[in-house]
Amino acid sequence: MIQAILGKKVGMTEVFDAKGQVIPVTVIEAGPCVVIQQKTKENDGYDAIQLGFDTKKEKNTVKPILSKFKKINSVPRRFVREVEVSGEDMATFTPGKEVMVEEVIKPETFVDVIGITKGRGFTGVMKRHGFTGSPGSHGTHEYFRHGGSLGQHSDPSRVYKNVGMAGQYGNSQVTIQNLKVIKVTPEDHCIYIQGAIPGPISGYVIVRQAIKKRNKNISKDTQRKNE
Repeated sequence: MIQAILGKKVGMTEVFDAKGQVIPVTVIEAGPCVVIQQKTKENDGYDAIQLGFDTKKEKNTVKPILSKFKKINSVPRRFVREVEVSGEDMATFTPGKEVMVEEVIKPETFVDVIGITKGRGFTGVMKRHGFTGSPGSHGTHEYFRHGGSLGQHSDPSRVYKNVGMAGQYGNSQVTIQNLKVIKVTPEDHCIYIQGAIPGPISGYVIVRQAIKKRNKNISKDTQRKNE
């Protein structure tokens, strides 16, 4: 079956469990997503489907993209990504079909959330890399937040790669793994996930079934069968 769904971050809140303990959760509006295109091993070298999420006005869509959506009798979508699907399940996800959140994500399971972090612009080494900076006394002048020495003299006469310097911080793809799904509300198309996820409010994310937790459970089931 399909392993992931597209959505956007609504915000954070808190819920209470059966013991009355407070659980901080992030609410994600996931789906309904429309299947735009199928990718097969015969034509593309791999099996996947292209999903679209969040409707968009036709007047704001370029004609080549608009024609692609008209072929499947659907309105244009803002967020389009490919999702892996096994070959035997490909016939289930025909172009134009809508994928709902309850078909992909179940409560009390674990998921990985992929998103784009908040962009923080051009920042110094203290904010970007956590440098401590120079001492604030004993004759230090205008050097409190600098990065310090960067390289050597005549050998090698250059700065090594990946040295921590000032630069753009944030605005990069991040995956938060093994987050627990507290509940799923199909009527609102929402997922309540314990903890925080990357990105701002209304930022688009991909919610997929946790790879590590899933593989761990599969290996346990295989071990039980062998026993």
